[in-house]
Amino acid sequence: MSGTDQALAAIRAAVGPKGWIDSDAGIAPYLEESRNLFRGHCAAVIRPASTAETAEVVRICAEARLPITPQGGNTGHVGGAVPDGGIILCTSRMNRIRDIDPLNHTITAEAGCILANLQAAAEEAGCLLPLSLASEGTCQIGGNLSSNAGGTAVLRYGNARELVMGVEVVLPDGQVWDGLRGLRKDNTGYALKHLFVGAEGTLGIITAAVMKLFPRPKTSATALAGLPGLKAVLDLFKRIRDEAGDSLTGFEMMPRIALEFAVRHIPGNSDPLSGPHAHYALIELTSPRADEPLGEVLERVLGEALETGDVEDAVLASNETQREALWTLRESISEAQKHEGGSIKHDISVPISRIGDFMERATAMVETEIPGVRVCAFGHVGDGNIHFNLSQPAGADKDAFLGQWQRINRRINELLAEMGGSISAEHGIGKLKRDQLAAFRPAVEIDMMRRIKQALDPDNIMNPGKVVEI
Repeated sequence: MSGTDQALAAIRAAVGPKGWIDSDAGIAPYLEESRNLFRGHCAAVIRPASTAETAEVVRICAEARLPITPQGGNTGHVGGAVPDGGIILCTSRMNRIRDIDPLNHTITAEAGCILANLQAAAEEAGCLLPLSLASEGTCQIGGNLSSNAGGTAVLRYGNARELVMGVEVVLPDGQVWDGLRGLRKDNTGYALKHLFVGAEGTLGIITAAVMKLFPRPKTSATALAGLPGLKAVLDLFKRIRDEAGDSLTGFEMMPRIALEFAVRHIPGNSDPLSGPHAHYALIELTSPRADEPLGEVLERVLGEALETGDVEDAVLASNETQREALWTLRESISEAQKHEGGSIKHDISVPISRIGDFMERATAMVETEIPGVRVCAFGHVGDGNIHFNLSQPAGADKDAFLGQWQRINRRINELLAEMGGSISAEHGIGKLKRDQLAAFRPAVEIDMMRRIKQALDPDNIMNPGKVVEI
């Protein structure tokens, strides 16, 4: 029996039949990421039920130098959870909420907890877990932290890195670091938790985390505004931010084509305004105070913008059903875009003050490079994150269009470098952007990443081939 076979046998004994999948049919769903850009292979999918089992599996793999690809809900977009051999270690069975502390405003949960379930548990305790994503019904908190997920509430609450207070991690040699500290002030050396948040499982496996909670909103106001152009969107953002302050929780931008896709392809969606507009802004204000006049604030700002022509039309949600309908329009864009053929996607960020410049230059560039391309750029304007997605020209060959992905990426990345932007705002690096990262960031920055990787994972068994190569 080979060393790999011995290791696999030991792993199977460690996790038992419920934690072991090795049939082709059983493994298949774990091998492909959500955009179908990558398909991997592995010897088995391992589903440990505890941190102790995870540590034992990693220890065995370390001795055998068997590669490990950590995986949560497998909702990623950059191939970060797609294996190239070895095993997949899936955290889905580690799904206990260990503690909720309403006074300390923290929730301690295992990596396999589905985000929506954590949101519901926080709400039941009278609190808010503000991390919110379109995939929250299936994504897991371990994956959210490993990719430093963003979402629709980053403007007010920050992304996953700002929300995590402590983590428990199985290191590449099988040791367990218990960093589950619910402290808002802890100045004892390096902030090690931040090594693992956003590392995409390349430095260790997050098995549990302490997350910040916030007072549950008691008042909210949500509106969709139709605007004549992107400049008007940015002007409206400034007006509302200046007037509403910290109550501005979400500010999302959609072009007309995105709304058309969402209405055309997603059942139940409809255009809530009477006519078409070049751009749309989805705005949400929230407050933990029941008497906060948020609706009045939003209505007044939109009314002033209507008078100056910066807003052409607007609708305010009058109940939760209408609010959910407006958010569904925004959150269903990515799914709707699939029905329009191939899509070249960019998850970029620039300073908010540079969004207009980026959009103008990037749009002109891609329309010159690919005549007939349909720019479907939408996203979190309030934090500078735009999903600069390109749908294939109507009637074009999908494969030929997607074959231009790398060439267009390079051009977009050059523009981002010039503007001080980022090639990945919230989706991570994974396989898709690993080589782009090496070309995009300064050599000294990549070298520091490699040194950290080599120090913690010298045998390169932890999610090899992702983020950086050593």
